[in-house]
Amino acid sequence: MKLLKSEKAKFALGLILIILVYSCYYIYILENEKLTFIPRKVMHLLQFSITVFVYLIGTFFLGKLEDNWMSYLWHLIHVTGLGIITSIGCYDWFIAETALKVKVFARSIQETLISPVLYVAMGLLNKTLKKSNSIS
Repeated sequence: MKLLKSEKAKFALGLILIILVYSCYYIYILENEKLTFIPRKVMHLLQFSITVFVYLIGTFFLGKLEDNWMSYLWHLIHVTGLGIITSIGCYDWFIAETALKVKVFARSIQETLISPVLYVAMGLLNKTLKKSNSIS
């Protein structure tokens, strides 16, 4: 089964959108010193929303993946990561402020989920599997 040009364009558009969201998030939210007045809970909601938005972009623009396990892997990584950072956020909201090491851990999980690297890896894996299936 050959990769259609529309699938390539769809993948590229998804990649561009994820890069834009990722870049805007870091430039306008995390690295913006003027936003220090934003309450912690609002920042949590903003970070969670951006992570979910990137997940939805990837889900839509990855299109039909070659194997079901690839789609399952995409969803598993994101749902598990969102579950972890949601748990940490709920602890921070309702019980006590989390320790710095836990915050760094949560940020690294969120970084992995919104980074375009995971999207590109899934696309490359999909392309490789499609090539190997068409040769067989």
